[in-house]
Amino acid sequence: MTTKELRDIAKATVELTIVEGKEFVTQGDVGREAFVVVEGTADVVRNGKTIAELGPGTCIGELSLLDHGPRTASVIAKTNLTVLVLGPREFNGVLDEVPTLTHKILETLASRVRELDARVYG
Repeated sequence: MTTKELRDIAKATVELTIVEGKEFVTQGDVGREAFVVVEGTADVVRNGKTIAELGPGTCIGELSLLDHGPRTASVIAKTNLTVLVLGPREFNGVLDEVPTLTHKILETLASRVRELDARVYG
């Protein structure tokens, strides 16, 4: 992303520090924000099983903001985390203003669909 695009994202966000061990996304809850990991790592836990580890540059919670559905997994800070927080209005505004981010989210979602398809159908 360009410096201007990064500035546009930063202007729309609030920076937050999350302490190690804190669950900040809970499976089944209504999603009211998305997070972009700036520093640290987090575990994605679904039905009590760790399914992924996320690090810097990763977007968390975007699916609930896109489809207004419940969170599909919980996310727990594995280390202290620094995240940028986007509410629904800010998230939609950033998607409109920063096409590079929109493409990255679409690529990530497509990758997840392919991975799930391979698991289910081989």
